[in-house]
Parts: sequence; C-alpha cells; structure tokens
Amino acid sequence: MPAVNNVLVVGSGLAGAATAILLAERGVAVELIEIKPDIAAVGSGITLQGNALRVLRTLGVWERVNAGGFAFDCLGLRAPDANGTLLAEIPDARTGGPDLPATMGMPRPALAAILLDRAAGTGVKTRFGCTAARIVQDAGGVDVTFSDRSTGRYDLVVGADGIRSTVRRMIGIEPATRSIGMGIWRAFGPRPVSVTRTDLFYGGPCYIAGYCPTGTDSLYAYVVEDARDRSGLSPEQRLATMRELAAAYHGPWDEIRPALDDPARVNYTLFETHLLPPPWHRGRVVLIGDAAHSCPPTLAQGGAQALEDAAVLAELLLAGDTLDEHLWDAFTDRRFARVKAVVEASNQLGQWLLDHERGDVPGLMGRIADLVSQPA
Repeated sequence: MPAVNNVLVVGSGLAGAATAILLAERGVAVELIEIKPDIAAVGSGITLQGNALRVLRTLGVWERVNAGGFAFDCLGLRAPDANGTLLAEIPDARTGGPDLPATMGMPRPALAAILLDRAAGTGVKTRFGCTAARIVQDAGGVDVTFSDRSTGRYDLVVGADGIRSTVRRMIGIEPATRSIGMGIWRAFGPRPVSVTRTDLFYGGPCYIAGYCPTGTDSLYAYVVEDARDRSGLSPEQRLATMRELAAAYHGPWDEIRPALDDPARVNYTLFETHLLPPPWHRGRVVLIGDAAHSCPPTLAQGGAQALEDAAVLAELLLAGDTLDEHLWDAFTDRRFARVKAVVEASNQLGQWLLDHERGDVPGLMGRIADLVSQPA
C-alpha cells in the first residue's frame, strides 16, 4: 500500500495539480486547495519543453494538451534591425523523447483547465478561494485549519503554493529569494500566420524580445528589460510601455505589436530566483515546484521542473509503505542536483545578458538538454 492514504495539496498550479492527479488515480484520497477564486482564468502563455510534455503524457492529458497548444521543433534567432533579419534556425532538443515535440506553447488558462478537469476525474476534491491558515503536525499526521475555519487531518501536506509560499513560511523556512536584475513584460494576443515557433531577438533597447505561439489563433509576446518598479502604471500605461519597448523590433513583431491592444492581458514581473537547500520537507510537510525553487525563464524549464517534482514525489509515495527518512532521502537524491543545475544555468544565461558577455550559450543549453532528456 502507499506510504500515505490521504493528502492535502496546497496550490493548484502545475506541481500541485500533477501531484493530486498521480496520487488520486492510484486510490489516495486527495484534497486540493487554491487561494485564487479561479486558477483557470489567470495567466497568459507558457512554454513547455519536451521533458514537461513527458510528464503531461504520464498524467493522461497529452492528447488534450496537443490539441490545445502549438508544437514546434526549432528556435529562431533574429537581429534587432529594421527587418528583423533571421540569423539562424536552431533545432530544439526533443528532451521528452523522439515521439514528443521539442516544445509546446500553450495558454496557461487552457492548461490549468485541462489539469483541473483531469484531477476531478480522478476523484480529487478541489476548493478554490481557500488556503491553509494553520498547520500543526505530530508523528502520526498533520492537522490543518483552513482560511474558511474548517479543519482536516492528513498523512501528508504538499506545499505547491508558489514562490511566495504560505506553507513554506508556516513550517519555518525563510526563502532567500532574490531578483536577478531583470523584469519581463508579457502580453497575450492573436497569432499572425508568420509565427510558427519562438523567435528571440537579442539587443536593442531590451535584453530579449520574443514570442511563442500558443495555439492556432494565439501567442504570447515578451520583452525583457532592467528590473524596474512598474507598480504605479495603470493597465493602459503598461500596454503603452510594452508596445513602446517592442517598437524597435521588426519582422513578425510588426504584425504582433499592433494586435496587442488589451491592457488587461499585459503583465510585468521581476525575474527572481531561489533554491532551498535539502531537505525540502519538515516532518510530514513537503515543498515542491516554485515553493522550493525558482529561476528566470531563460531556459523555459520552470514548469518542467515543477512537473518533475510532482512525478518523482508521487512515484516514491506510491511505491513506499512508510513515510520515513529513506523516502525523503530518495526524493532529495533524484531532485536536488538536477534542479540545482537547471536553476544555476538559467541564472547564468541571465547574468551573461546583464554583463553583456558572450558566454558559451550553446554549450550550456546543450548540457541542460542532455540532463533533462533523461527521465527524472
């Protein structure tokens, strides 16, 4: 029998939803709580590398993801000149295996809806607008008081509640999260027919300007600048600022930019990073995904690493019969070094840009691709 019989998962993002699905489909009673009122209505787009797609296939949602996203197998590099000149087309590594695309772009709300629907089908009980307010544990279980004043007792609590994790704080871990010195503007909009993959523009007024197709009719576009306090801007000013920064980029950008016309679909966030030293658990509470580690999206591996955390944790919980230090040691052995390599590489790519240094980008990206091509 599994090492746990009933589990509370806090946070319904990729890590949380995946953990809930994998445990529930094997008979574990799972409750999933999410502080947002409707996670499926949040976000713009996401880039999923092959190793993320491999986990999504294990979750039983690959067919729906494939139908709802936009797959591609190469990356374009363009110049920040008057024509957006194409400099190179680089084949992407198929890190999920030869039978999966190298990369998939997808609207975040669509992916969230697919995962939550799958979770419901496996028997996961999901509550929105609810989070953990108090956690008290003993040798036999964890007592949780929720924000709506209800209570529950569980064999395990999984903190998958993101970079600002409440669960992490409640078990006494203070993260060393830091900004790396960059901020990113993202906007969701229609896809011109000329956009069939991610193209990256390096240089010009921004460190990076790029876009990723997310479906037949959609994409998300982004520009990366020095980190700034943009909190005082109105939605209309945010849209105007992003379009102004993107004005220096051409080629497909000349079709993308005028179609970015909805202020509500523009957001700005800082690139932040942190990596908790092992162990990622305290007693019967464990942290995964952004609650345990985060990095700038320079390698587009954040979602993949969150999904891998979920897959490894669920596998160990289902294969074991006791929640003990041997299980947690196995989790650390399979996750920490791999995540550390991805976080450090993502930060290194950002630092080279900040320093205007020509580092060995192909070599670094190749090493990470080789690493994540092996199942976690």
